[in-house]
Amino acid sequence: MTAMISSKQYLNLASRMKLTGMNQLWVADITYIRLKKEFAYLAVILDAFLRKVVGWALDRTLASRLPIAALEQAIAERQPPPGLVHHSDRGVQYASGDYVKILRKHQMIPSMSRPANPYDKTRFENLTDNTSNELGETVQAAGAFSHDSRDQRRKSEI
Repeated sequence: MTAMISSKQYLNLASRMKLTGMNQLWVADITYIRLKKEFAYLAVILDAFLRKVVGWALDRTLASRLPIAALEQAIAERQPPPGLVHHSDRGVQYASGDYVKILRKHQMIPSMSRPANPYDKTRFENLTDNTSNELGETVQAAGAFSHDSRDQRRKSEI
């Protein structure tokens, strides 16, 4: 079953779900983490029933590889059954051909917030925001990405 409206637009299936167990609904989101000299981007996938991170990835860019890495980690660790609903916003990363191809390969059903409707994700935003903040604090404490990448590039060009 695919809940596709048109090219790369999917129905919001998450808003109608009554969760009874894990691996029924995963919610994906990307946020930024402010570090001393730069930003890093954090992609998180949460099991909505468990309210637990099942996959995450950190990168300096918002390229599709960021949420793909989080999704692949979640799949490897959780091995979800066919029919799991994967919910996200309409970001280009989640609508990319490579991302959707992975969802289809694992028989996941894409679900996306409606266009221009920020209330669609309200049910899950506190969950993703809190988790992102906790992971962000861990990244900052560990000093990951703390060097200035522009200076590193300049030094390597000399």
